[in-house]
Amino acid sequence: MKCIICKVGETRPGRTAITLERNTTTLVFKAVPAEVCANCGEPYVADEISRQILAAADLAARPGVQVEVQDFIGAVT
Repeated sequence: MKCIICKVGETRPGRTAITLERNTTTLVFKAVPAEVCANCGEPYVADEISRQILAAADLAARPGVQVEVQDFIGAVT
C-alpha cells in the first residue's frame, strides 16, 4: 500500500517496536509484525495485532511496574 505519511513509499512486511504509556507505566513491545514504509519507515500494524498488543498490555501494566520490555509473541495473521 502507499504510505499515508510520506505519500511516496510503498509498504512491505517487516517488524517494529510499539511503545505504550499507561499512567506511570511504560510498555515496549519489540519485533511486532507490521507493514513498514520503504521510504520513511512508518509502521502500520494490523487490527488483530493491535488487539493482541492491547490485551498483553492489560496483563503487563500491573501495580509497581514502571518499565517493561518484551518481545511480541502472538499469532501472525
